[in-house]
Amino acid sequence: MTNRVFNFSAGPAVLPLPVLEKAQAELTNYQDCGMSVMEMSHRSKEFTGIMERAESGLRRLLNIPDDYAVLFLQGGASLQFSMVPMNLYLQGKPVDIIHSGSWTKKAIAEHKKLCEYRLAASTEADNFLRLPKMDEIELTGEASYVYMCSNNTIFGTQFKQFPETGGVPLVADMSSDILSRPLDISKFGLIFAGAQKNIGPSGVTVVIVRKDLAERASENLPTMLQYRTHINGGSLYNTPPTFAIYMSMLVFEWLLERGGIPAMQKINEEKARILYQAIDDNGFFYSPIPAEDRSTMNVVFRVAGDNEELEKKFVAEAAQNQLCTLKGHRSVGGLRASIYNAFPLEGVKALADFMADFAQKNG
Repeated sequence: MTNRVFNFSAGPAVLPLPVLEKAQAELTNYQDCGMSVMEMSHRSKEFTGIMERAESGLRRLLNIPDDYAVLFLQGGASLQFSMVPMNLYLQGKPVDIIHSGSWTKKAIAEHKKLCEYRLAASTEADNFLRLPKMDEIELTGEASYVYMCSNNTIFGTQFKQFPETGGVPLVADMSSDILSRPLDISKFGLIFAGAQKNIGPSGVTVVIVRKDLAERASENLPTMLQYRTHINGGSLYNTPPTFAIYMSMLVFEWLLERGGIPAMQKINEEKARILYQAIDDNGFFYSPIPAEDRSTMNVVFRVAGDNEELEKKFVAEAAQNQLCTLKGHRSVGGLRASIYNAFPLEGVKALADFMADFAQKNG
């Protein structure tokens, strides 16, 4: 496939080329059934097989215990900002929230409408340019659950460890770093992730939830908003996003073929090392994030002096060199390279070379 650029988009993001080619080959006739995945009934044996392969692949990758359900839902991670408190909040037990950026800010806005909560930690006073340290997180031990976001796409921060919450369930928005590193699922009560970064195309949201927690929800909660509805229905209570689930299945199997998450973690760490070194070793650029908090998925950086004109020039000239979507989020400006699982190592090396050349010409 020719004329493919290096796509540094934060999401929807790059997908593995072998997955795209596999989907292309099966687009009009999936496994000789005479129709596309987009045309078949979600109740058909063919799509039932896709669902089973998707769930099995994810369970194998993350070693998900049997007492956890795997759900493929709609509404994006943003709907989970509401579904989590609707289902897991216990009256009189305020939620402990670790506030680390824009996505927890959006989650707080929804919690405010639905339940009591308190800030267990916040780095808003530091403009979210660092993460709370573990000893700065003050948990009550009596919360309905502890809520956090593991990786912040906008600010380029990522938790390298997770708080010990004892008997209180830990809920994590992992939309932008799920499948990038090994996890002990048993330490979490619920994990959710929009697919469009490390899982597949937009349109499906993965939820991994301990089954007993789903029973907290009131039976009066609207049917579609109850986790138990989707657990009992095997994510088929209503018509699911069939093609997005199929694509996610292919991504899971691509990861397994490449050695699973441990192998992917090594590649991700190497990509991040190259890019951060290109930033740190060149006085022309800098990263505003402390080394210990830097994300391996979303690398944010600036031109020294926060020179916005040079940053615009950098983005434009990079695109001319097939290095695309490097503009930082509109809320913070600067530059950002998102290097998710599917982003190739050669693209990171190409960016590092371009950065050195750009600095030499404009320094």
